[in-house]
Amino acid sequence: MPKRTDIKSILIIGSGPIVIGQGCEFDYSGTQACKALKEEGYKVILVNSNPATIMTDPDFADRTYIEPLNTDTLEKIIEKELPDAILPTVGGQTALNLAMDLHVRGVLNKYGVELIGAKIDAIEKAEKRAKFKKAMKSIGLRVPNSIVVNNLEDGLKLIKKVGFPAILRPSFTLGGTGGGIARSMEELKLLLKDGLDSSPISEVQIDESIIGWKEFELEVVRDSKDNVIIICSIENFDPMGIHTGDSITVAPAQTLTDKQYQLLRNYSIDIIREIGVETGGSNIQFAVNPDNGDIVVIEMNPRVSRSSALASKATGYPIAKIAAKLAVGYTLDELPNDITLDTPASFEPTLDYVVVKIPRFTFEKFPQTKPELGTQMKSVGEIMSIGSTFKEALGKAMRSLETENLAFDLIEDDKNKILDVLGSNNPNKLWYIANAFRTGINVDQIYEITKIDKWFLNNIREMIELEFEIRKKCDSALDKEIIYRAKQNGFSDAIISYLVGKNEEEIRDFRLSHDIVPSYKMVDTCAAEFEAFTPYLYSTYQSEDESNPTNEKKIAILGSGPNRIGQGIEFDYCCVHASFSLKEEGYQTIMINCNPETVSTDYDTSDKLYFEPLTAEDTISIINKEKPDGVIVHFGGQTPLKLALDLEKAGANIIGTSADSIDLAEDRERFKNLMEELGILQPRSMIAKSLDEAFQLSSEIGYPIIVRPSYVLGGRAMEIVYSEQDLRKYLGEAVRVSHRRPILLDQFLNDAKEIDVDAISDGQDVVICGILEHIEEAGVHSGDSTMVLPPYSLNQSLIDQIIEKSKLIAIKLKVKGLLNIQYAIKDNKIFIIEVNPRASRTVPFISKATGVPIAKIASKVMVGKKLKELGFTEEVSINHYAVKESVFPFIKFPDVDTLLGPEMKSTGEVMGIDNELSAAFAKAQIAAGNDLPTKGTAFVSVKNDDKPKIIELSKKLIALDFNIVSTKGTHEFLNKYSINSKVINKVKEGHPNIVDLIKEDKIDILMNTTFTKKEILESFSIRRTALTRRVPYFTTIAGALAAVDAIGYLKKDTIKVKALQEYF
Repeated sequence: MPKRTDIKSILIIGSGPIVIGQGCEFDYSGTQACKALKEEGYKVILVNSNPATIMTDPDFADRTYIEPLNTDTLEKIIEKELPDAILPTVGGQTALNLAMDLHVRGVLNKYGVELIGAKIDAIEKAEKRAKFKKAMKSIGLRVPNSIVVNNLEDGLKLIKKVGFPAILRPSFTLGGTGGGIARSMEELKLLLKDGLDSSPISEVQIDESIIGWKEFELEVVRDSKDNVIIICSIENFDPMGIHTGDSITVAPAQTLTDKQYQLLRNYSIDIIREIGVETGGSNIQFAVNPDNGDIVVIEMNPRVSRSSALASKATGYPIAKIAAKLAVGYTLDELPNDITLDTPASFEPTLDYVVVKIPRFTFEKFPQTKPELGTQMKSVGEIMSIGSTFKEALGKAMRSLETENLAFDLIEDDKNKILDVLGSNNPNKLWYIANAFRTGINVDQIYEITKIDKWFLNNIREMIELEFEIRKKCDSALDKEIIYRAKQNGFSDAIISYLVGKNEEEIRDFRLSHDIVPSYKMVDTCAAEFEAFTPYLYSTYQSEDESNPTNEKKIAILGSGPNRIGQGIEFDYCCVHASFSLKEEGYQTIMINCNPETVSTDYDTSDKLYFEPLTAEDTISIINKEKPDGVIVHFGGQTPLKLALDLEKAGANIIGTSADSIDLAEDRERFKNLMEELGILQPRSMIAKSLDEAFQLSSEIGYPIIVRPSYVLGGRAMEIVYSEQDLRKYLGEAVRVSHRRPILLDQFLNDAKEIDVDAISDGQDVVICGILEHIEEAGVHSGDSTMVLPPYSLNQSLIDQIIEKSKLIAIKLKVKGLLNIQYAIKDNKIFIIEVNPRASRTVPFISKATGVPIAKIASKVMVGKKLKELGFTEEVSINHYAVKESVFPFIKFPDVDTLLGPEMKSTGEVMGIDNELSAAFAKAQIAAGNDLPTKGTAFVSVKNDDKPKIIELSKKLIALDFNIVSTKGTHEFLNKYSINSKVINKVKEGHPNIVDLIKEDKIDILMNTTFTKKEILESFSIRRTALTRRVPYFTTIAGALAAVDAIGYLKKDTIKVKALQEYF
């Protein structure tokens, strides 16, 4: 059936900011959908609030709206653009929920807009727990025994039908939000209340426990002629009880019998037909009883999902692209397979390799939370690896994670601790299974504790046995046969060197001298039955090599690895732009990355894709094979930068800013000397190598100070310390100071204004791309700060000085490409905080705000182009405001304080853009989930230093029809200025107190600043309760003032929508 011609324009709804449960996999799917529909000649209208995405580049849609993702905004866009259809299936749960809300509010009918990909009935049937249960029963399939409730009373009354432990699963949520395992009536009360609050329709399904059953997923695609194919089967390494997003997963499924697989396949086809997903991809989850083979259906996602991205990368089958084309009328047999060109999209992919996904956790960022997994997703990213066997893929996966461990080298020999971890849902369980084998615990014993399938356990056992064999056979000299076997089983040179007591280079030299080198195989969707034309490759230790390097001029681009807090999608954005830009310059582009969620690992982003770990060994092997003219390490964050010296040593040509310039910027002493030479002020800083030295130097600098270990990145364990007592506590709990591990002490510029600058230099000319003013005072990590472009409070003299200093630094550092500089301004003096001669996380935001693709321009500069040649020689000037706001995962981590500081905590970002600053700030807040009230009661309680600043704030609140509630000290201060407020107790002063008011929904907005550790601790429950009750809260005066101005705008005006294309 040919494509529909009655549809001319299609609105695609994105997924919004990166949050736990909904990551950058939807940038990948949204980008594919935009490309597919534009290719077919449709007018594509896109709405998304996340500026760090490729899909929001103006080139990917005809009309691109970076606006808050809510129904009111969408209705305005629909009214303005009048699309014929909406595609809601490539924007995650967010897009699906918005489509449902548009239907419920009558917006779709009002404007005559059709949903394509999934109809309302199908969405309801899949997402509403009771309807889904009824549908499964109608086709003879079993779901876990369950009840569906809409209020707390019913849940507590009906729980006896299910019993304990019980699994809670709220409807229409993402990443298991609001879910959990209740083992008692007390736990049920807490979890059910949270679950009902989390569900947009206040509906929770309470299931009987099937913890310990095996979990499987099937990715299914259907077209309008009822052709259904299975793209991929995925098996969870962990049994039921852990969210699939947090489980290690393997594709294809390894432990199903052929009969079981055929059953799941048939059930999946029956399910997608019964639910009524007319076209596109769906994810269906099953549980299988390991004792008797019983099968139950867990759930179905009637959309492209996180697992769809994994399945696409695992098979090479572009699910999102095909789903978009099916939604406009094509059938599977009419669409070609892009990789083989010879086969149609109706051919089911066949895998002759094994894929392993391991999630990436950042519990170290939230030390107050126990590292324990459950039915709510906690991971912030993931990696994927491909190998000829499970063992090879697992070995590659472990070293792709970029944690302290390269393989099974997280060593623990305390048997009791090992048994404790095996009996828990600790995210390090995989490594403790290895420790269990080392201490003599056998497969049967581990299985009884963990319920992890014995097939997986035996594979791990064999890897540990190989460790012992390597040690034994290489005791006196390296053995060719055992080293080759180690490589076939996924062992890296680094882990072999650790086992045999040699350095990594010795292992590499031995391998190369004995011709033990990887070969590269193609991911071709068809197990080599047809020729593949898209070079998508993985390494393995077999004979035949399919990489076919050419003699073309080529550039290798190193990606950013797994998403994590501190290094996210922004860096992938830069890598993708580098690939696009260098293709335009006639280079063959080679992408190296291991993150399945990203656009960079899409098979058609670069000319060649190597899906490989970003380690020195794996990268050098590819560079030796391809012999690129240059390697880019500056766009993927710290991951590739850490490899620069090793790559240079191995003969790679690092293009752009030199490794020495990078070292000059990162080495404190060298950088300090350079700034002194240039006459640029720096906060006083010192290095302490003992406890006594730390106390002595701190008193010399003067409190408050910023203290951090010297051996970590990304603000890890960085803290503002206000007194010697606080420093003693920090040194006792957070770090251990020694000569080998010194700590860094910096003067903290209290109440300073922080500025970010991004620039491009070609070695001769420098162009400032953007000067971003932070709304929060210095002390909040730049990745967590609210930022405004252009600066809104700096005078021209300061701006001119910033431009002058930035250009001076760029030239002196010999920067060739991108540069990020952070300044602090105090008493009209400009201090430099740090310089990063690489891509920064603000590059995508500035590009969207200014309409200038700065990562593309920088890429061309790195291969020798001059800014004058490129016509980019003047600072960018805009007549509107753009606000970047961060999004945080605090709700996922109980007992974690929401107070921001120098250690980064955010997972993603949104952007507000408008001609007025107050409107742009309001949009950013709404997009980040902080719905600003336009009336009600405001709680104001601030530290003494901030009290003079709240006079203006409080008067504005009263003028906007707010009542003010405050604690005694703030109340007395306001009273002196004839500002009315009502006194409320602090938490420690008894009931009723401020927390009681928040819980009773009597506070609409909260403004609270603190100073000492004691104040922070005492006010923790205020911030935490505001978070759980979804009350907007501000912990800086600058943020509170911006919020009040935004409220003023919302009271007098309405949010207007405007496409990016209209701004430039």
